[in-house]
Amino acid sequence: MSNVLIVDDDQGILTALKRALLYEGFNVRIAMGGIDALKEVEKLAPDIMILDINMPDLDGVSVTRILRESGCEWPICILSANDEIADRVSGLEAGADDYMVKPFALPELIARLHALLRRIKNPLEKTDSVINIRNITIDPASRQTFLGSQEVELTKREFDLLVTLAINEGIVQSRFELLEKVWGYDFEVESNVVDVFIGYLRKKLDDQGNNQLIQTVRGIGFVLRK
Repeated sequence: MSNVLIVDDDQGILTALKRALLYEGFNVRIAMGGIDALKEVEKLAPDIMILDINMPDLDGVSVTRILRESGCEWPICILSANDEIADRVSGLEAGADDYMVKPFALPELIARLHALLRRIKNPLEKTDSVINIRNITIDPASRQTFLGSQEVELTKREFDLLVTLAINEGIVQSRFELLEKVWGYDFEVESNVVDVFIGYLRKKLDDQGNNQLIQTVRGIGFVLRK
């Protein structure tokens, strides 16, 4: 049984999610806000977290950043309202793994949680060999990435996405394939999370004036080419 921590300042959402996840066999704990969440994490680290973005005491972006900077690597799925696009992006950039927009379908949320947990137990196929592409060096063993001699800080999900593209260099990967290989989603999801993470990688790895390392293949997906 996996331990899930639900963090929200809306008692109704906490109650509904707790009931649904208990029914699905999760061990459920709840936190009423960001500060309470950090206290709960100190007591017992969860296997996965559902985290609201907008909370009055400490917002979800700040909670995510604090947890990632302290070395916590469990999956975080953030929740946000329709008009909070900037907050969703900030949450993912801080280290969250995925997001869902309120209102959301409980079956899809549960499916995503199971998929993220499966990816932890069955990590993606990768090579232990150092990969060199242009002036970028990727070391899967140490999980380090360098642009020239400068190390580039990548989140766990960004690094997994980069390695997946790198070991399939020259082979176009559809969004569905990337969701399956990197996130563990073996079902269709209404999310542009792949595009968002591709954007992060491009911003961190592309040299000014050079062609993009990761190219978009219109209508299909993405490919990493030398």
